[in-house]
Amino acid sequence: MIAKISSGKDTAGLIRYLFDTKKAKDHTDPHLVASWDGFAPDPGRTDDFTAAKKLLVADLDLRVKQARRLGRAPERHVWHCSLRAATTDRHLSDEEWADIARRVVAATGIAPQDDPDGCRWVAVRHAPDHIHIAATKVRGDLRTARHWNDYLTADRELATIEEEYGLFQVVRGDRTAAKRTSRAEQEKARRQGQDKPARERLRTIVRTAVAATTSTEEFIRLLSLTDGVLVEVVYFPSGDVRGYKVASEDNTTAGKEPIWYSGSELAPDLSFPKIRARLEATDPQPTSQPGRRRPNPWHQATAAAERIPQHLTGNDDRASQAHLAAFGETLDALPLLAPAPIRAQLREAASAFERATRSRVRAEHHHARALRGAVRAMLREPAPKDGAVLAMFLDAAILVVIAAARWHQLRYHAQQVAATQQALLHLQAAYDDTAAAPLAALAQRRPPEEAVDRHIRHLRQAVPDHAEQIIEDPAFDALTATLAEAEATGHNSERLLHQAADQRVLHDARRPARVLTWRIQRLSARPAPRARAFAARAESTAQRTNTPAHEAAAVPAAQPLQARRR
Repeated sequence: MIAKISSGKDTAGLIRYLFDTKKAKDHTDPHLVASWDGFAPDPGRTDDFTAAKKLLVADLDLRVKQARRLGRAPERHVWHCSLRAATTDRHLSDEEWADIARRVVAATGIAPQDDPDGCRWVAVRHAPDHIHIAATKVRGDLRTARHWNDYLTADRELATIEEEYGLFQVVRGDRTAAKRTSRAEQEKARRQGQDKPARERLRTIVRTAVAATTSTEEFIRLLSLTDGVLVEVVYFPSGDVRGYKVASEDNTTAGKEPIWYSGSELAPDLSFPKIRARLEATDPQPTSQPGRRRPNPWHQATAAAERIPQHLTGNDDRASQAHLAAFGETLDALPLLAPAPIRAQLREAASAFERATRSRVRAEHHHARALRGAVRAMLREPAPKDGAVLAMFLDAAILVVIAAARWHQLRYHAQQVAATQQALLHLQAAYDDTAAAPLAALAQRRPPEEAVDRHIRHLRQAVPDHAEQIIEDPAFDALTATLAEAEATGHNSERLLHQAADQRVLHDARRPARVLTWRIQRLSARPAPRARAFAARAESTAQRTNTPAHEAAAVPAAQPLQARRR
């Protein structure tokens, strides 16, 4: 059930509209279902409509006129609330609507329960699926009603009503969503042949710029160089940057002046102070050193993403919120790096997940430095020609979105949960398109049956709960080929399986064979440990467990990835 609340100056005009059946064709059988005292005149149930209407308006305005003589009447003295049920809900009776109206005026402060000085109000039903509450804001003691945040208090009461009456439960927000585009903005975009209004297009451009830059100076410069975007920087008297405004060249007023939007008007997290806080919490990328192998930023980003679900199960909500915000920036950047066939899906995924990056929890952005730094490094290198690295990251991203949905659900963030579900659909579609070719190429390099049997034995030891599902998976051939290629470069396949399984449980994975394939590819991209390192590790293990060193070396323990600073 949805409430819409507004204020006005004309009691008579509102009552005239509520009981009108000539101009408003959808108004059928208008009548009162409730009122402040249960005895208000009902123009819909009398032979003399005009007289009853005048009497009702006079009764509603009585206290307003008294307060006006004392100079205490509010200028906009009319309070109007419409309550509409969902199209799938049953038709409520007049008695049920009356109860709902009483609860709403009590919750909003218009007529608190058991308060004889509450405002005067009536509830009019002129259609099967909704009612209108008309009230005047002057109380019996001639004070103005205290109805601040009436939309939020009404919305909370309606959530309880939905549950009690068995009605459709509306997905409610926490006032952290970006401002919706108006009907006028949507119609203007349609006339111009644009798929989205200017506000939404600018929001996407700004979010992408934040994901691609490492400083506020670079952020402003990149926006200024973007085709079709106008940028204006606002300064403090000291000369420091106070904020910024953006406009689209094709979105102007009737006088051909650009329509400007500040960052906070685009989205709550796009204000200049919040952007600066996020950019300051980015790890600088190390410069390449002679003789030292430069880490692959795609592998770094994938590793950082794979750790996010673990962070979301912790007790630090501010750190969790920071990881979600950083992951949202990563999705914003992905369309710049992906091949053309999946860019649309990735843009839709980023647009949907954007709502899941904000909540009432305040983020401590320094917790997500690693992922932000890796994403910036990815953007500064040529796009990968091999679809395997992109598929590897998308596979990890799917698990992040699933974990994000669970995190928001436990905190009753209904809009964010819905956003993650939409993002998941688009990410899965992009992943399926991306992974098909590299998995097929790997499957063609399936090793001999003797090696496959050995890998199956190791698999049953490493992931006994998922072994049979993995063996029957069409991607199993690609997994065995990956293990064989890792062995060819000096890696121990059994150890790699244990490491891949220990990175995170596989319960959330739709296709665990694919997950292991990408994890092992990333692990095997590192140089294989030397025999001396194995011996030292075995000796260390033997000392901790009182196991002879030669036995520890014979059956090496699974070594999880070294935890990195959050």
